[in-house]
Amino acid sequence: MTIICIRRYEIVASDDFDYHREGRMSQTYLTTDELSARIKYDARTIRERLKDSVLLEGKHYVRPFGGRKILYLWENIERDMAVSISVDRLSLPMANGGVLHG
Repeated sequence: MTIICIRRYEIVASDDFDYHREGRMSQTYLTTDELSARIKYDARTIRERLKDSVLLEGKHYVRPFGGRKILYLWENIERDMAVSISVDRLSLPMANGGVLHG
């Protein structure tokens, strides 16, 4: 089985390496503009409204090498978007992270 992982910054191909068996999963790193295209939000909205309120450093984005550039972790963002969609409409979020179902 050949595994090919194509990202913007690198291409990795392997015949006998299983990421899941080895306990490693690849992450898809996106710039603000790339994330904007995927989630259909303006890049400015992501930078000014979502970053640091909904998208958290270390969980949803990283600053490689301690620099100013921000790379978003697509798998984490996609997972958390799906969780928020699955909460039914009559539920109320609580301060401790729980949900009140009513």
